Amino acid sequence: MEGLQTFWLMIWPKLGEGLVVTLQVSAGALLLGMVVGLPAALMRVYGPKWMRWIAIAYIEAFRGTPLLVQLFVIFYGLPDVARLLQSWGLPGQFLVLHRMTAAYLALGLNSGAYQAEYFRGAIQSIHSGQLMAARALGMSHLQSIIHIVIPQALRLVLPAWSNEVAYMVKYSSVVFIIAVPDLLAQAGFIISRHFNPMEMYLVVGAIYLVIVLGLSTILRKVEKALEIPGLELEVERG
Repeated sequence: MEGLQTFWLMIWPKLGEGLVVTLQVSAGALLLGMVVGLPAALMRVYGPKWMRWIAIAYIEAFRGTPLLVQLFVIFYGLPDVARLLQSWGLPGQFLVLHRMTAAYLALGLNSGAYQAEYFRGAIQSIHSGQLMAARALGMSHLQSIIHIVIPQALRLVLPAWSNEVAYMVKYSSVVFIIAVPDLLAQAGFIISRHFNPMEMYLVVGAIYLVIVLGLSTILRKVEKALEIPGLELEVERG
């Protein structure tokens, strides 16, 4: 027991630092995903044809390719584009991203594609008669969407969106590949010094499990408090 306590006290400072980074990356990616995903969903449902095609292209591109490939393209590929632009005398340095920025961007855009589909399902589940009633009361089409559709959609999407939170915490582990010092990267550092892979990966797995279960429990309580009786939306990420 004393040996286990000593081991935990030895590894926790590094794991704690990694856990903070993991939560930061996950939260940032989810926020960016919402900022991108909700407009993409609105474009796909209400936009003109050219907007719908832009939204569809973005959603299918990021849902249809591996997250790791997207991360590599953003972190390693964009600097190549920057060098090409600079060779033509054009500014390109802005495409060379810090590893944390690349992690936020890759995970955020990936999450945004999935969130767009969650929002689209929620938006389309709202009866069109509500929009007609809002227009009859004198609201414009845009006002009807902002004041009638979006507030309901945000409540309806919670069950599906809570899945995205759990996925993002787990999927954020890929960022260790580009040397972001997240939980998995810190575990690798400890393993390289103490040669204890089995113990470390079990501990890391347990930490991820606790975080995901804790967040899922909180979101279920929020969902219960905000649910609309008789209306449900179930969407699985696939």
